[in-house]
Amino acid sequence: MKLTGAEILIECLLEQGVDTIFGYPGGAVLNIYDALYKYQDKISHILTSHEQGAAHAADGYARASGKVGVCLATSGPGATNLVTGIATAYMDSVPLVAITGNVPLNLLGKDSFQEVDIFGVTMPITKHNFIVKDVNDLADIVRKAFKIAKEGRPGPVLIDIPKDITAMKADYSNKEVEANNKFANKICEKTINRVAKVMNESERPLIYAGGGVSISDADQELCEMAEKLHAPVTLSLMGMGAFPADHELFTGMIGMHGTKTSNLAVTECDLLIAIGARFSDRVISKIERFAPNAKIVHIDIDEAEIDKNIFTECHIVGDVKEVLKVLNTRIVEKDRSQWLQYINELKEKYKLGYDSDDLTPQYVLNKIYEVSEGDAIIATEVGQHQIWTAQYYKFTRPHTLISSGGLGTMGFGLGASIGAQIAKPEKRVFNIAGDGSFRMNLNELATAVEYNLPIIVVIMNNHALGMVRQWQNMFYDKRFSQTNLDRKTDFVKLAEAFGAYGFNLTKKEDTEEILKKALALNRPVVINCEIDKDLKVWPMVPPGAALEEVIVGEDDVVTN
Repeated sequence: MKLTGAEILIECLLEQGVDTIFGYPGGAVLNIYDALYKYQDKISHILTSHEQGAAHAADGYARASGKVGVCLATSGPGATNLVTGIATAYMDSVPLVAITGNVPLNLLGKDSFQEVDIFGVTMPITKHNFIVKDVNDLADIVRKAFKIAKEGRPGPVLIDIPKDITAMKADYSNKEVEANNKFANKICEKTINRVAKVMNESERPLIYAGGGVSISDADQELCEMAEKLHAPVTLSLMGMGAFPADHELFTGMIGMHGTKTSNLAVTECDLLIAIGARFSDRVISKIERFAPNAKIVHIDIDEAEIDKNIFTECHIVGDVKEVLKVLNTRIVEKDRSQWLQYINELKEKYKLGYDSDDLTPQYVLNKIYEVSEGDAIIATEVGQHQIWTAQYYKFTRPHTLISSGGLGTMGFGLGASIGAQIAKPEKRVFNIAGDGSFRMNLNELATAVEYNLPIIVVIMNNHALGMVRQWQNMFYDKRFSQTNLDRKTDFVKLAEAFGAYGFNLTKKEDTEEILKKALALNRPVVINCEIDKDLKVWPMVPPGAALEEVIVGEDDVVTN
């Protein structure tokens, strides 16, 4: 049958199982929005307040659901407003298809009104991108985009469609979606045996797992491996939830703000098994002192990550779930009680804690876990509050922490929580924010209210850009240049102006009551938590230091 390009696009999205698009209309995508009007009983469109919010919402939808997120924007500024969200998804391996309109074919390259070479702009931050120059190619391009976004290491793909392509007609016929390649047949038997041998011979193994475990839904296989090996497990920020935080083998987060137990374990282990993780600079710190006594095994779906930052003893390239299934059959159980006793002593000696009668983020996060019975999805903005969340909220399942890791995008959380709430309407979603991050995209409160999404925004309000201020305090002789945010914003009144509900939380003893009231309202809520400006994130590895030189509190700080 013959359809317009816009209709072909929507048919292809339906073919791919898309049920929700996040976007913002404009001139170059009017034909697409006209088609969406016709298909409104088959596909939902969420109108965000800004295109960046649409990209973050599609990202949050993808992280919470495991499906491909879709966002849509017009040409020029609409397209460029997606860029930060696309880059965020790229750094964290999130499957996303971003669709942009552009000027008609005959106006491309002529500095036409609202024309931007979004194809060129996004080339470094997408797995692949397309510009459609023939309506007859549109359906195949959409199918390829979804295949690329999902297969292997997931990531964003951009499709740029000139306006006249969306009006032209072409033949369209439905096609079945191709099965995702799990790379199961590419695992070399010789390599598997070699890795299994190294693992079985180790006396002090440590598993370092990242976001790839959650992406592959390999959390059960990871747990089985840890228990068979009697190996403690540490997680990257993106890996939180891939291994239960309440498991006896869990040592906490690794890296710059990791626990002292995890960082010392890396230093003392004789085998480090990295699974679905990429050895970022925030994890390895001083490279020449990273895991100095260990053989390193790396299991990852992306061959480009192997030996990129850290050289390995051996590695396996493949889907983490499939690889762990095979490896788990080769593990020989061995007594490693001495190693585990040492780890448990470290956990007891250096366990995270807070000692204050005042309202603290740590206390609020523990209360959120309690009142939600550990069953919430937690989105975050970026800053101190993000790290406190990773440290103190007990993530026990994958896909429950929605946070910008690689790019560290302030303003990410509210849009992402909208996407997560739409993906998982049966769950309660909290967005943990700092006052600085929240201000960046607070306009998306209007979106949450419009669609009656019961998201609870918890602002850890220290009236500062807290993480930057912490660095200025520790490494810049307390020169607090442009990090004080002593502004007059009343977040409760602001929430009410948007049609949400607002609470001020200033006393520790009011925390549980306010959280329970917020949950009971079942509508968008903002809770403004007034916390001390000088609260710091501990532990912390100073820049240029090795992991074992982690500072655990004020008394550890060396002053010149």
